[in-house]
Amino acid sequence: MNELAFDWDQWNIQKNEEKHGISSLEAESTFFDKDFTIFEDLKHSEKEQRWIGYGISQNHNILMIAFTIRHNKVRIISARKAARKERDIYEGN
Repeated sequence: MNELAFDWDQWNIQKNEEKHGISSLEAESTFFDKDFTIFEDLKHSEKEQRWIGYGISQNHNILMIAFTIRHNKVRIISARKAARKERDIYEGN
């Protein structure tokens, strides 16, 4: 079985913590939510394929995670608390 590995840009770690109050560890924890839901981000997949994921973090927040895969690692671009419509998508409403 392959281990899930993450690759962060230092700027994105700082931006997510300052702007959204989400640490890198909290963002990564959503990938281990058994109900983590992924959609292709067609709007932002110009230079590389990007994805949007919704999941519950270790802090019990539903997060929206924008990410890509580079060199077999998850590179998180943005992480924030999910908006109402995004929570509804995750919850299946």
